[in-house]
Amino acid sequence: MKVIEFFESENKAHWLDEIRKCDWRAGTFLHELLSSGTFFDAVGEGSKVFLLTDGDKLVSFCTYAKKDDIQPTDLSPWIGFVYTFPEYRGKRCMGVLLDEIEELAKKEDISKIYISTNHVGLYEKYGYRLFGEMESIDGEMSRVYMKRVYTLTARVK
Repeated sequence: MKVIEFFESENKAHWLDEIRKCDWRAGTFLHELLSSGTFFDAVGEGSKVFLLTDGDKLVSFCTYAKKDDIQPTDLSPWIGFVYTFPEYRGKRCMGVLLDEIEELAKKEDISKIYISTNHVGLYEKYGYRLFGEMESIDGEMSRVYMKRVYTLTARVK
C-alpha cells in the first residue's frame, strides 16, 4: 500500500473515479468539490487530499485542511472527509493516513490537529481525545476530537 497526495498525482482523473465509487454522501461532496475546482474555496488554500492506495485501487482517503464543517472557528487544521472502503475496514488503514498527516503537521510546526465526527470509539484508537461538541455548518452538533502533535518547537518550550 502507498500514500499519495491527490494534487501531486499524475493520474487525478483515475483517483477522482475511485473517490466517486464511495457510497458516503460526504465522499460524493468531496468528489464534487474536486471535480468542479472548488475544493480550496471550501476548505482553504494549501489543503491536501491524502489517498491510501493498493495498486490502482483506492483503499482510504481523507483531507488535511484549514477548514472543515465547524465554522467559524479559530481551530485548525482539520482532518476531514475520512473514509475507508468496506473491504478494507478493520485493518487500521486509516491509521496509515493519520500517521502521514501527523508527520506533515510536525514538519509544519503544527501542535494540534482536529477532527469533527459523530463516530465514538474510532479516533480514540489513534490517540485523539474528545475536545468538545460544536455546531457544524448544517446546524447539527458534532463531536470534535483533538490530538497534540509534538513538534520540535513544542519540545523546546
